[in-house]
Amino acid sequence: MNLLLNHLQALIFCATSPVSIEELQKCLSEALVTEVSVSDVLEGIEQLNAQFSTDAFAFQIYAIGGGYQFLTKPAYEDSVSILLKHKSKKKLSASALETLAIIAYKQPITRSQVEQIRGVSCDYAIQRLLEKGLLEIKGKANTIGRPVLFGTSQKFMEYFGLNHLKDLPQLRDLAPEENTIGEAAAL
Repeated sequence: MNLLLNHLQALIFCATSPVSIEELQKCLSEALVTEVSVSDVLEGIEQLNAQFSTDAFAFQIYAIGGGYQFLTKPAYEDSVSILLKHKSKKKLSASALETLAIIAYKQPITRSQVEQIRGVSCDYAIQRLLEKGLLEIKGKANTIGRPVLFGTSQKFMEYFGLNHLKDLPQLRDLAPEENTIGEAAAL
């Protein structure tokens, strides 16, 4: 029965929405290569909830939306709402995401180069990304005025779950740099 409980707990834990009893029963039967009845699943949920009912756990399995799902206990509602409020503040706007994507793929890059690609001013987006620690100054360009070069930070890598910049999705829709639009001017 411990094996059944562990599999049942894993299935409910990984689900992003409530899992129906029938779906749980089918998955368990297939995973354990034996027939698992609906009553076995219900009994397993009851046993798991008995374990989770102690103060050692901040969550419980709840019957919700026609299925079962792990949810935090009501006693921890305030803590969870604070976390969710903080996470909602951390969302990036569409313009910030566009700016960040351009910098990630073209780094090191100047603000004016980003603005040329986007076609709009990027001052605010770059400032917000710097404040959030997703961008960092990589140096100065060797051009007139020595503009600042921007690149992504280690926090960017962590935020998007990347190990290296080469792990960024490939830009299949963009032509390689050696290809240009139009004809080259004759010298």
